[in-house]
Amino acid sequence: MKALELSGVSVYYGAVRGAEDVTLDVDEGEIVALLGANGAGKSTLLKAISGIIHPRRGSIAFFGDDLGKLSAHRRVSRGLVHVPEGRRIFTTLTIGENLELGAYGTQHSRTERAQRLEEVLGLFPLLKQHFQRLAGTLSGGEQQVLAIGRAMMSNPRVLMIDEPSLGLDPQKVDIVYDMLEEVSALGTTVLLVEQNVSLALEIASRAYVLQQGSVVLSGPSASLVGDPRLADAYLGKAGGAKD
Repeated sequence: MKALELSGVSVYYGAVRGAEDVTLDVDEGEIVALLGANGAGKSTLLKAISGIIHPRRGSIAFFGDDLGKLSAHRRVSRGLVHVPEGRRIFTTLTIGENLELGAYGTQHSRTERAQRLEEVLGLFPLLKQHFQRLAGTLSGGEQQVLAIGRAMMSNPRVLMIDEPSLGLDPQKVDIVYDMLEEVSALGTTVLLVEQNVSLALEIASRAYVLQQGSVVLSGPSASLVGDPRLADAYLGKAGGAKD
């Protein structure tokens, strides 16, 4: 089943094009990567899917249902969750408090939320170990794990994550990507935006490559490794698109 389907999606910031006529799909249980240089429109698409911004044209379907003008928080309650670039955790709150906020606005009962917390802590032992620690005292990699854990508190059907390796040392990147593979193994669909091409193609089954807000290349990850058109998409001019 198709978890996400975008058809002819165009997003503008005033007169500036953010994305143009983008058509893509993500199968249930799949990891799909969105690749491209800075300004290619990757983050713009995630914001359009999550409802932070609305497309000027085109449609977005979530498990067959047209999202239309559905608000961002309604999309979260349906199981569509977005981890933005920069993590955006609450640094003055504890790990536990951040996790509890991840379930805010869901339809889950208090008992269900408590059960979900235990499941998330079991999935991310680091968070359980430092449950009462202030989030602002965590390293960048630990904060990224917390951001993913907080997103998982709403029991998402689709997890969208933007630049999870940004600013992390290689060891922390490995930890974060191990977490994403565990999340996927549980059946959660993942749409991944990533600047690190080799990392993304290693974990994703398929990828779409954006340039100047449009899809210029797509296919199974194995077929894109070494494709000169992928390098062209990164080396070409970014045009007017925003990321």
